[in-house]
Amino acid sequence: MAIVDVTVMGGGIFGLAIAWDCVRRGARVSLYERDRIGAGSSGGIVGALAPHVPEQWNPKKAFQLESLLMAEGFWREVAEVSGIDPGYARLGRVQPLADTAAVALARGRADGAAALWQGRAEWRVVPARDDGWAPESPSGWLIQDTLSARLHPRQAATALVAAIRAKDGVVTEAASGPPAGVFENRRNGTVVWATGVAGLTELSGDLGRTVGVGVKGQAALFRCDARDQPQLFVEGLHIVPHGDGTVAVGSTSERSYDAVDTTDTQLDALIDRARTACSALRDAPVIERWAGLRPRAKSRTPMLGEWPGRPGHFVANGGFKIGFGMAPKVAQVMADLVLDGCDVIPDGFRVGDSL
Repeated sequence: MAIVDVTVMGGGIFGLAIAWDCVRRGARVSLYERDRIGAGSSGGIVGALAPHVPEQWNPKKAFQLESLLMAEGFWREVAEVSGIDPGYARLGRVQPLADTAAVALARGRADGAAALWQGRAEWRVVPARDDGWAPESPSGWLIQDTLSARLHPRQAATALVAAIRAKDGVVTEAASGPPAGVFENRRNGTVVWATGVAGLTELSGDLGRTVGVGVKGQAALFRCDARDQPQLFVEGLHIVPHGDGTVAVGSTSERSYDAVDTTDTQLDALIDRARTACSALRDAPVIERWAGLRPRAKSRTPMLGEWPGRPGHFVANGGFKIGFGMAPKVAQVMADLVLDGCDVIPDGFRVGDSL
C-alpha cells in the first residue's frame, strides 16, 4: 500500500483547502468525496467573502480578518497552479444606512476598522449615489468597505481539485471511502474529516451530544453583467456580482424545513427583495434557484482540531455561511496541526468547545 501522509474525507471547501495547503507543503495527500465535489453547500452560488463588523473584537473576528487578508494570495496561487480562474476579486461591499443613528454607528465602526484592520482595508461612510447599482439609502449615506471580496464557489472548487492533482495529490469522487487499511495503518499518517452536515451528525453521535446541525439556505442566480461592481448588503441580503456575467443573491436561513434541496416561496420573496434593492436586477432573468444544507457548529465558529477519542483523526467543519471566507486560514492552521504538530487553533474553535 502506498504511504499517504494525509487522508482528507470530504470534497467541500474546507476539505479541498486543507488538502491543497498540505500538498503544496510537500505532503502526500488523498482526498475522498462520497458524492461529487461541492455536492453540499460548497456547491452553492453566492460566494460572498465579507467581514464581521469591526467592533467587539474576538478570536472569531480576528481569525476571519486574517483569512480575508490571506485570500488574494491563496487564490492567486491556486489559479496559477491549476490554470483555472476561481472567480476571486476584492471589489468591496456597499450597504445603505437607514437613519442618522445608523450613520453615527457606522462612523464609529470606521474608527474601529482603522484600529483593527491593520491599515490593509477601510470601512468608510460615503454619500449615496445614483449609479444604477448602489441601493437607495434613506439617510443619504452608504457604508463602503474595501475588505469584502467575491469568489465563484464552483469555479473555486474546480480550481482546487486541479491544483491538488497538479501537485500529485489524489482526488477521488463517488468514493465509499479510502482503500481498506488506510485508517488502521499508522504509516498512512492522519485523517481529516471535513464532511459537512453528515460529519456533524456522525460526530454528535460519537460524542453523545449535539455539536452542530444543518441549516437550510436558498439562493438565486440572475443573468446580469455587473462584474466590476462591489457586492451589496441590504437588510441581511447578499447581492454578489460574479465575473461570468451573473449576480448571486442569498440567502435564507432555515432551521426547520421539509425538503433539503428544493426551493419555495421563501426564495420568491428573496428574489423580490433583491429586485427592489437593486434596480439593475429588476428585469434581469433568474437562471438558477439553489437550495442546500450548510453545516453550523453549536459554537457558531468553525470547529477544528482533534476528534476526541480518535488518535490521528481530526475535524474541520462548521463553516456555515463563512466557509469560503474562512478557508485560507482554516487550511493553514489545520496543515500546521496535522503536518507539524503545531496547534494554533484559537480558543472557541476547538471541537471540545462545542460540547
